[in-house]
Amino acid sequence: MSNLKKVIISLPDPMLEEADRFAAKQNINRSELIREALILYLEDQKKKQIRKELIRGYEEMNGLNLTLAEEGMEEALTDLNEYEAKLI
Repeated sequence: MSNLKKVIISLPDPMLEEADRFAAKQNINRSELIREALILYLEDQKKKQIRKELIRGYEEMNGLNLTLAEEGMEEALTDLNEYEAKLI
């Protein structure tokens, strides 16, 4: 990776020990483990934000969607009633 910067973070001893054991099992170093964990965390946060925005959008549009659905159903029911009247 290019343009790497060094940062200092503080971790409780048990967490650091667990991270080191996991990194050793994965055959990666501590920096790679933390980089991968941060990438996954950031991706998860982006997904959560998109999900919140979608929910807010659906909530804002629910009135319009209901109106459009009811208009569509009204036309469909009118067509069905006319069809049934012709059959009789």
